[in-house]
Amino acid sequence: MSTFEILMPKMGESVEEATITKWFVSVGDTIEEDDILLEIATDKVDSEIPSPVAGIVKEILYETDALVPVGKPVAIITLEGDESESEEKAKPTKAKDSDDKEKGDDTPVEVEGKIQKGKEAPEEGGKESGKDKSNEEDEASQSSDKFYSPLVKSIAKEEGVSFKELDSLKGSGQNERVTKADILSFIEKRASGTATDKQTTKPSDSPAKPAEKIARPPVSVNAEDEIVQMDRMRKLIADHMVMSKQVSPHVTAVVEVDMTNIVMWRNKNKEAYQKKHNEKITYTPIFFEATAKALRDFPGVNASVDGDKIIYRKNVNIGMAVALPSGNLIVPVIKNTDHKNLVGLTSDVNRLAGLARNNKLSPDDIQGGTFTITNFGSFKNILGTPIINQPQVAILAVGSIEKKPAVIETPSGDAIAIRHKMFLSLSYDHRIVDGALGGNFLRRIGDYLEQFDIDRTI
Repeated sequence: MSTFEILMPKMGESVEEATITKWFVSVGDTIEEDDILLEIATDKVDSEIPSPVAGIVKEILYETDALVPVGKPVAIITLEGDESESEEKAKPTKAKDSDDKEKGDDTPVEVEGKIQKGKEAPEEGGKESGKDKSNEEDEASQSSDKFYSPLVKSIAKEEGVSFKELDSLKGSGQNERVTKADILSFIEKRASGTATDKQTTKPSDSPAKPAEKIARPPVSVNAEDEIVQMDRMRKLIADHMVMSKQVSPHVTAVVEVDMTNIVMWRNKNKEAYQKKHNEKITYTPIFFEATAKALRDFPGVNASVDGDKIIYRKNVNIGMAVALPSGNLIVPVIKNTDHKNLVGLTSDVNRLAGLARNNKLSPDDIQGGTFTITNFGSFKNILGTPIINQPQVAILAVGSIEKKPAVIETPSGDAIAIRHKMFLSLSYDHRIVDGALGGNFLRRIGDYLEQFDIDRTI
């Protein structure tokens, strides 16, 4: 008889923790291999976690909404044998289960976010916390028996929120647990003077919390209005966009590009291209190809800023902003874009767009971007001024392709002709991208598009 620990998986580079958003199983459920156990979320993507083994769910170690570090056990599965022996082999702290009462003499290991029940656990956990926790955590345990996640305590410490204030908050999490959204909302209200505690908000050194420094105007609600709570992804997008505008001084440059050769080439070859490569050819892979070439020509745009340091990226990984059916936005990334031909780019664009719209992207699909392209033209918009996707330093927007009269040069002189025109706009971080660099880079993309070979083979 043995047990198996389900660990919080690594969800891509730089992701050290994830939030459990939903459990699909309960203690005592019989599961098969590959059955979905739980859903987790990071600031990048939501994922469903399947079971690698078959067995019986013995323990669930964390509640819904718990923030769990990567590599920590979240559940224990009994593989075979009787229950008593599996108890001895299970190393993590006991979750809420009737067995807790029978094994109250075992000293539980304190795990943040874990479900704790029974008479013995809170008392012994309190003794341990006096030895191992920081002074701030001691204060929290003395003032209240409430649990605060490391993220909430970190925000509270940075923003000067006392534990007395935390104790006064009624959280929106399970069992009224205070979540990140709760404490950020409290900080906003306190800054605007609408919270009961009028303590002045401590200025934050971090540029990632701009909304906490600005008092928002009150919003009136009429009887006919509908109030809808933002979903988790929309909240993350909102925070990310506000942060980006505060971190980077945005400048936007615009050029108009003659797309006639590309339009004619695509119209002539799209059916043969799909038949040969089994892929639908759109304009997007062509934009990626031209942009990747320009990023190699101007590596200063393929960069990030870390304090007073500039990081020039070796790889050219271009993200593609995709609008989801929910109305939200996600940015899958094509890795090593500059190493791929048009066929490879077409395949990647179609594959990632399909995965994004069906909520099937993996964490790696949205990691590592060094530059982003967003397509305003897909909504018949001629121009846009996009917000930089941090920690990148520039983002390209492509508008719709429109027929326009234009002056063209011919061997016999200038003439007016109908041409397919499109605006390209580049928003860039003026901390490290100056007008000359941003303008020349944007013009280079336009040149590559206008020089597209109309006789190019498929």
